[in-house]
Amino acid sequence: MTKPALGKRLIMRGAGWAAAAALLLGTMGCFSAGRHVEEQIAAGSTGKKTASAVQVDEQPGTVYYEIFVRSFYDSNGDGIGDLNGVTAKLDYLKELGVGGIWLMPINPSPSYHGYDVTDYYGVNKDYGTLGDMQKLLGEAHKRGIKVIMDLVLNHTSSEHPWFKAALTDPNSKYRSWYHIEQKDAQVPSDGAVGGDPWHPHGSEKYLGVFWEGMPDLNLDEPAVRGELIRIGSFWLEQGVDGFRMDAAKHIYGDFASTIDTDAVKARNLKWWQDFRAGISGTKKNAYIIGEVWDSPAVIAPYLDKAFDSAFNFDAAKKLLAGAAQEQNPDIAFTLQRIYDMYDKSSGGAFLDAPFLSNHDQNRTMSELDGSVDHAKMAAALLLTLPGNPFIYYGEELGMKGMKPDESIRAPFPWYRTAGGGEGQTSWETDLYNPTPDKVSAEAEEADPNSLLARYKQLLAWRSQLPVLRDGTIADFEQGNPAVAAYYRVTKAERMLVVHNLSGQKQTVDLTQAFEAGRGAAAIVRATDDGASLKSGSLKLPPYGTALVQ
Repeated sequence: MTKPALGKRLIMRGAGWAAAAALLLGTMGCFSAGRHVEEQIAAGSTGKKTASAVQVDEQPGTVYYEIFVRSFYDSNGDGIGDLNGVTAKLDYLKELGVGGIWLMPINPSPSYHGYDVTDYYGVNKDYGTLGDMQKLLGEAHKRGIKVIMDLVLNHTSSEHPWFKAALTDPNSKYRSWYHIEQKDAQVPSDGAVGGDPWHPHGSEKYLGVFWEGMPDLNLDEPAVRGELIRIGSFWLEQGVDGFRMDAAKHIYGDFASTIDTDAVKARNLKWWQDFRAGISGTKKNAYIIGEVWDSPAVIAPYLDKAFDSAFNFDAAKKLLAGAAQEQNPDIAFTLQRIYDMYDKSSGGAFLDAPFLSNHDQNRTMSELDGSVDHAKMAAALLLTLPGNPFIYYGEELGMKGMKPDESIRAPFPWYRTAGGGEGQTSWETDLYNPTPDKVSAEAEEADPNSLLARYKQLLAWRSQLPVLRDGTIADFEQGNPAVAAYYRVTKAERMLVVHNLSGQKQTVDLTQAFEAGRGAAAIVRATDDGASLKSGSLKLPPYGTALVQ
């Protein structure tokens, strides 16, 4: 993907900037692409601030859809999803409105999930061939859909030929590619994810932080670093648009006692910077998003010439809590603080990656106790935020799922009948979604009030309204705890997003939302016909969202 220009944030300023902002208002509309714009925005009906100046530059965004290929669509009748199945359903994804897909691991692996790779240059035979992957990439690109793939570089499978050679032959060149010690060697045993990360093998032991079947690679070995960069370049040459980097903070973060030290963090970052530089000759603008499951303070350094994005785990918690509790999650205020940190670390070159849930977490609908209304509000919050929002497959249908992992990676329900139909995957029994007559693509496509319909509506808004897709964000203080409101702003326009998170009708005073002289405010999009705006008073029906300009 094209990397955005530096400086893409909207930063709230104090009221003392109002005079400067007023001067700049006179020149609105005269700025060229990439310029920062100072704009005056009224601070809301609480009266705490009279005006603020905001620094505006745009953050071009794409919505990505995470796919577990095994569970998505089966093209050859063996009950297992495959790459040709994803290709067959690209039109479903296009109609949904996404602009990118993230494929969970597609490389050969002895496990169902694929996070223990045995051949980085191959395709899992259950999923097809390299030719099938190339076909998927070509068809996706024809539809304007980008494709990124999981790249698992922290560890290999214990079945990988490299590791087998390293264990069986002390003179193998692959011996130094892993961490292998004598059984009685004094080494730290406090694994970064719990338990002793060393696993016995005869008179020796090897390091595998996550599991004995996932031996960690030794990134201090130059040959390993070079090989992993070649792997990344290979897939970019096939046409992949970028990568999701698994377990990114564990490259050197093996032990609980050292993972948070400056030295380990610096070594992690240096590797990812080297990887980024190494693949840039193949595809300069490859999109790289890292899994750094931690706080924004830990994430921020990785955005310095390493990753374009990191998943926003803190925002996910806030969005789900706000929807479940029907309370304003103050997401804009939170994001402004995070963005300021990320902006400084990345020189302005980052993209946020908000999401609700993923393949390692309980599904959104289960977290929301099955409430479709709350799921619609969570989606409305997510899809009106800046950056590259990520949707986990089936989230748009309201699929449920709780740990263990197999139950949150269950088959996607295409049909309203329990037996399914052509393409329905069946590799795993789905314990949490027994009612395909209600929760399935077929059933929800026929229901204009379904969760799927709401996702399509929100994604269409992002496509139709550049300010909603690419704009930055600023809080709007309106004083009602059942309402969340924030601005989305580009250099060309500004919009106010207002959500009623509650089951009761709400009235919001917007008289201070837009300063005098900018024209009468009007509702430009609403999820419900019952929304109305008169004399600065916005009335929103239960669980409704309105966009106001």
